[in-house]
Parts: sequence; structure tokens; C-alpha cells
Amino acid sequence: MTRFTIASFNVKNLIGPEREYYRFQSYTPEEYAWKADWLADQLLTLNADIVGFQEIFEEEPLREVIAETDRRGAEANAASIPAPSKRYHRKAIFRKLAYESYGSAALAFAPNINGNGEPGHRRPGLAILSRFGFDGAPEVIQELEQPLDIPMASLGGDDEEAGYYTLRRLSRPILKVRVPVGGQVISVFNCHLKSKLGEYITPQGAAYPPETVLTAYDAAGRALGSLRAALRRMGEAWVLRRAVLDELEQGRPVMVLGDFNDGEHAVSSEIISGEVPFRNYAWMLRHDARHGGDRYSEAEDAQIREDIDRVRLRSAEKMFLRKSLRDVVYTTAFGGVHESIDQIYMSRHFDPSWPGAIGEMQYYSVLNDHLTDGSHPEAPYNKLASDHGQIMAHMALHG
Repeated sequence: MTRFTIASFNVKNLIGPEREYYRFQSYTPEEYAWKADWLADQLLTLNADIVGFQEIFEEEPLREVIAETDRRGAEANAASIPAPSKRYHRKAIFRKLAYESYGSAALAFAPNINGNGEPGHRRPGLAILSRFGFDGAPEVIQELEQPLDIPMASLGGDDEEAGYYTLRRLSRPILKVRVPVGGQVISVFNCHLKSKLGEYITPQGAAYPPETVLTAYDAAGRALGSLRAALRRMGEAWVLRRAVLDELEQGRPVMVLGDFNDGEHAVSSEIISGEVPFRNYAWMLRHDARHGGDRYSEAEDAQIREDIDRVRLRSAEKMFLRKSLRDVVYTTAFGGVHESIDQIYMSRHFDPSWPGAIGEMQYYSVLNDHLTDGSHPEAPYNKLASDHGQIMAHMALHG
């Protein structure tokens, strides 16, 4: 049996010191040192074999964090792992305590092509770190070769279309790698979908969108901005779903992780994961029904459920909640609301209830003790730590 761990880590704006990422926002050398120190501690605690990072502005600071993590890991091993001369050094507890270096790991970085790369106008990208290396070259999806045109149907009872929503570029890249693990090759996607922050349009000749002038609060305009953001996020979720289906149709195991910027039951998450099949389609009216009793047959019911299930992704969080009998997991806290917007999804290749499963998830870890939205004086908001919890699935492959 081969065991491995896979994690998602939104680092929150990783960039070198004194380099403006968003307008008027940068880190002093002291702030950067604190942030890098905190990130190395978190990465050491995770000790994950595969890590998907979000909000990486520059590759070099991430490499520095990984190198510092390795240095601390070596110190931890020296302090806590017995030498081979000790009779008890083979005990399982020491295998669990041991840190494995990322010295020979592969790192793929996907920069964001949005923004002009100048101070104050940069946009964050993604990265994936793998102790197993990669099978083939990493792939980046952001500029769409064929624009995504989403036709809207008329509600007037006819078949006419009522316009389009067109998506030509994603707000952030999607990074795809293929990771060889224990005789299997797993397709891993890392994503960071459009945030819930409103998307506003600057009129020609204006310096900024009117909806951003909070002293002249425009409730309807800001609601329209939220609508644009939601449309973009769901469009990006569909682009990711299409890429996932390309892998599943080839019979490849798939894992999807990242910052979905929506809860597990949100529409964008459902687009990525796919439909959950009904228990019984034999009671449902056929699509071409000619009378009230014209239903799908039992054979068609089995076919429909299989066709849906084979391309459906499973939520690591939901599988963990069922297994552990817990009722809540959260990775963000904002305005008193706690929710999970960071997710790990996997194909049924890792669902033990499917006869063809190649493995399963044994545990699910969430590092969220650092989260605060600044609502309480005793827990002030820390701009240097991540505002996301880190999540990790503990996996086991059969054979």
C-alpha cells in the first residue's frame, strides 16, 4: 500500500519585500521575514507530498520558503528521529514524525497573465510542489483558444436565444500536472476561481468605477458587480470542469484542489464536481414521454446513474465529515461567517464504495487555528498570515 498526502495552501499574496503587488500594498523587509517564517512553519506542519499553492506573485519567494522549510525539517529530524543504531528506530511513530525534504521535489509555477506586471498592477498565480515529480510538462489554462460563449435562452416560450455571456480569459490560471504515485499517474488540477469581490467597469475617460466611491454608495451598481463576479466564477468553474472531463474520459484518476471562492454547496463547486445521480430514474418521465406512464426502464436507470457517477468528483471534506461524524469544517472567517471555500475533490478512483477504486482517503486535516476576521479585540486581524486555512487529504493507494 502506498500512502501520500495532498494539500491546498492559499498563502495570501506571496511576493518579495518592498515590491508593490496591489496598489499601495507591499511588505517591509521585517514584514516579509515574518510572513516567510510563518509560511515555512505551516509548510513544515503540513509536510505534504503534493501541495497546491494559490496567490503566488513571484516564484523565487516560494522557493525561499521551501528551502527554509527543509532547513527546519532537517533540524526537527535530528532532534526527534532516533539514529539507526537505536533498537526502536523502526517504530511507526518515528515514520510519522519524520520530515521528508523537498530537495528533489518538482515545482511548477503558473504566473498570471492579467495585469501588466508593474507595481500595483500585478495579479497572483499558482504553483504545485510534488515530491514525486511530474509525468510530462505542466499545463496552464488561462487564455482560452476558443472563447466560451454561453447562450441564454429566451423565457418567452420560444426557442430564441437572449444574448450571450462570453469568457475569453480566466481571472487566474488553472495549473494541471500529472503526478506519478505508487504505480499510478494522477492528474492534479490547482485552481483559484474569481473572488466574490464585485467586478466594476471604469467608464471611458473616468479614473475609477463609480461603484467604488463609497461616499456615494450605489447599492444597485454594487449588486451588479457581484453578479459579474459570480458569472465569471461559474464560467471559470465550467472551464475547469471541461478539463477534468477530458482526463476522466481517458480513464485517468483526477484530483482537483484550490480556492474555489465559494462554499462546498455553491453553484461553482457543483459545476466542477458534476451532478449527483438520483437513486432511481425509473420513476422519472422520459425526455420524449408521450403519456403520464412513459418512464425510463430499469436498464436505462442503471445506465444513466453510471454515466453520471463515472465523471462525478467526490468532496474530500464531505467524505471526511461522514467518516468522522463531525458536522463542520471551515477554511475562512469573514464578517462572523465561517465557511469552506478551499476544497479537495477527487474522482471515484478514490471512492472505496466503487469496485474499481485504486485507493481511498483515510483522513482529512484542516489547519485553521490562525483564522480571524478581526471581529474580536483579543484576536486582531493579521495581514501577514494567510486568511485561509490549509487543508490536506491523507491518501492510500491499494496494491
